[in-house]
Amino acid sequence: MTMLAEHVDGVIGVDTHRDTLAAAAVSPIGAVLETTDAPAHGRGYRRLLDVARQHIPGQRYWALEGAGSYGAGLATFLENAGERVVEVCRPQRPAVRGGRKTDMLDAVRAAREALSTEHVIQPRTRGEREALRVPPATRHGAVLASTAAINQLKALTVSAPEDLRADLRKLSRPAQVSRCAQVSRCASLRDRPAQEIEHRMTVRPLRSTAERIKNLQDEARQLEREILQLVRQEAPELLDLVGVGPIVAAQILISWSHPGRFRSEAAFASFAGAAPIPASSGLTNKHRLDRGGDRQPNRALHTITLTRMRLDPSTKTYVAPRTSEGKSPRDAQRCLKPVICRQLFKILERRSRPSTEELDQAA
Repeated sequence: MTMLAEHVDGVIGVDTHRDTLAAAAVSPIGAVLETTDAPAHGRGYRRLLDVARQHIPGQRYWALEGAGSYGAGLATFLENAGERVVEVCRPQRPAVRGGRKTDMLDAVRAAREALSTEHVIQPRTRGEREALRVPPATRHGAVLASTAAINQLKALTVSAPEDLRADLRKLSRPAQVSRCAQVSRCASLRDRPAQEIEHRMTVRPLRSTAERIKNLQDEARQLEREILQLVRQEAPELLDLVGVGPIVAAQILISWSHPGRFRSEAAFASFAGAAPIPASSGLTNKHRLDRGGDRQPNRALHTITLTRMRLDPSTKTYVAPRTSEGKSPRDAQRCLKPVICRQLFKILERRSRPSTEELDQAA
């Protein structure tokens, strides 16, 4: 394996923030050629590009920390300008107390980390991938808020007056939500002066909480329909797999991003935290689950694994011999995740290549 330093004339490391960008031009041997900062907008991006062209006129790379968040605008600008951009993880802080820390030092660390790496990380693309990322994130927030509201509704029901509690506790949760949503049209439950103030002041929060739950659940369902439509446009083949629904397929596409981002299926499995890690010692020869990597695709793989272990006959056939050998369900999942990763990676990379008919048409 060769390092990036052997192929470039320099690297520009950038420490990104919301309003400012700190950049450092570093030579292949790690010497700092120039440091500068710029505002995080179009004019600042152009200023950094001019500095890079002045001090590293040859082949150069940009090493961005936070290319998917504060550095997203700069990454898009540089890619449109034909620059090579890689993403670096957050540099490690000095372990000793009193270690130096500035934005410029972080930019220098980012550049030197890119120079010393063997496998560079390509930033995720925007456009269709970003359009697919936003709805699941918004839906997740709606689901969390709905869960919190449901818990609040149950708590209000427990402490409600006896007559109201007796009516509500006999109903299931969907019926409770429906019952509370109709409270505003029941004058006897809210506005009748004969009712005690405790009863009236309990009905109002119940009604507003139930209406909030319904609105959040409607929002989540609408977003899921939009996600399903986007997945069908991007990769309908994923939806044909057992255990892959629209939410899981969207997360897989978001993590994969674009063809060529991962050099192999093993790299994709390692990124998703599904590559088995050797944990042998003495006469014990075993592997353990990887707790690193991106936990969101790992969560998607976990959902697929559980579903297939319960419903898919071929998966049951695959798991049965391993269970008979004394492996635990978690060991079986560890064995399954790389297999699922390989299947997903092949589908994604295959669909991204032009078919023979398309090549013939282009010729």
